[in-house]
Amino acid sequence: MNKKKVLIIGAGPAGLTAAYELLKKSSDYEVVVFEESEHFGGISRTVVHNGNRMDMGGHRFFSKVPEVNAWWDELLPRQGAPAKDDIMLKRDVTLNEGGPDPEQEDRVMLRRNRVSRIFFKQKFFDYPITLKAETFRNMGFQDTMASGFSYLGSMIHKRKENSLEDFYVNRFGKKLYSMFFEHYTENLWGRHPSEIDPSWGAQRVKGVSIMAVLKNAVEKQFGKKNRKVETSLIEEFSYPKLGPGELWDVTAEEVIRMGGTILKNARVTKIHKNADNVLTGVSYVKDGTTETMEGDIVISSMPIKDLVGGMNDVPEHEAKIAAGLPYRDYMTVGVLINKLNLENKTDHKTVGNIVPDNWVYVHDRSVKMGRFQIYNNWSPYMVKDLEHTVWIGLEYFCNEGDELWSMKDEDFAALGVREMVNLNLIDSRNNVLDTHVERVKKAYPAYFDTYSEIDTLIAYLNTIPNLYCVGRNGQHRYNNIDHSMCTSFETVNNIINGIADKSNIWSVNTEKEYHEESK
Repeated sequence: MNKKKVLIIGAGPAGLTAAYELLKKSSDYEVVVFEESEHFGGISRTVVHNGNRMDMGGHRFFSKVPEVNAWWDELLPRQGAPAKDDIMLKRDVTLNEGGPDPEQEDRVMLRRNRVSRIFFKQKFFDYPITLKAETFRNMGFQDTMASGFSYLGSMIHKRKENSLEDFYVNRFGKKLYSMFFEHYTENLWGRHPSEIDPSWGAQRVKGVSIMAVLKNAVEKQFGKKNRKVETSLIEEFSYPKLGPGELWDVTAEEVIRMGGTILKNARVTKIHKNADNVLTGVSYVKDGTTETMEGDIVISSMPIKDLVGGMNDVPEHEAKIAAGLPYRDYMTVGVLINKLNLENKTDHKTVGNIVPDNWVYVHDRSVKMGRFQIYNNWSPYMVKDLEHTVWIGLEYFCNEGDELWSMKDEDFAALGVREMVNLNLIDSRNNVLDTHVERVKKAYPAYFDTYSEIDTLIAYLNTIPNLYCVGRNGQHRYNNIDHSMCTSFETVNNIINGIADKSNIWSVNTEKEYHEESK
């Protein structure tokens, strides 16, 4: 029996999951993966610079989908012994009996505390906002009272949710929205929340509101078991010892071991479609040469904009929708410092007593910085000299070709350092030991412009019987890793079982309850 040839575009979480699942579950398919870069994992890759590791965007591994957790456990088993910082701090950590020792083995998933806060007016606020004494002290009496009355007003007078601004005001009140959502959202997307579709909030802040915060606090106080946990409220997560890219490096190794082919530095430029509306293959550029490969099935995790733009005979209206889909690009500068000024006032023990945050949302309007990560807290193995240095990732949101994106690396790094001084994260440039700049194109599919017509475009793509769109950019949806993987689980199931209806693939992460909640 001749094997069907499956062409998979992109070696990020969705593409590699699809390749792995197809090869593992069936011997009927030949699998070829095209990756335009040198690296695996897409935005979920790990960058190594002078022995220090960077996570592009910060990736918590948390899911209540059993299949996803089982998959992670198979590829990177959870730690069975304490990690380096657990040992140094004599810190209790969740261990998996019989699991690998991270001090002895690399192929291991760590368990980490989730600490993620807002930095506003030189003070820390929990993310999402918690209603505790420290929050009210930091806000001050006037803002606390204004927030309370504003929230009560939003409970009485609900807005019709035509925009992301309406979505946030309905859940937090106008005062808290203006303090903790408006500026950050505009910085992230380059658009005011009043111009953004509310479905972005529905995906990223599902179930999180003042009422959810109150309920979570009460249940936690009274020790209620089996309480439902919203995404943004989780307190512990898994994380690969060597950063998120390690999982995808391991997955790529397994794909190759099972007989799959992965072409690196191979950028797909055309998707060929015949008169019967069936895809016949792709053209790609590798080493400066354009080549064409025929195939029976195409699984695409490339941006829909590029997929449709590279396809022949697309109706004018659908082509226009795809061409107008917006994205937000991302830049980060890794900054190695000898001292971080921020004082650890939490109960979390850390090496060097640095603040325990994995990442911090910056809501200060005087800087362009959107977030910063503290890689020491993601994994002790991300930092070459854990005891004497702090490795920070300063994150900026931009558009390809704009002023930030076009800066020379040294100028962009200097901007980041200046803003660190401005925020009093460090005293001066003299605290800086090293820097490294990275850029990520189309990091965030955005929910404005022609996105309002995305359903029309999806309906057209679904008329192509042997095309499957998976992952964040493949569906133009702000998916987490587990969502991206689930789109590939559904795709592989459809392919193997001959299921033509693709609605199950597109319905991942669209329900009101967050997909991390078990059904």
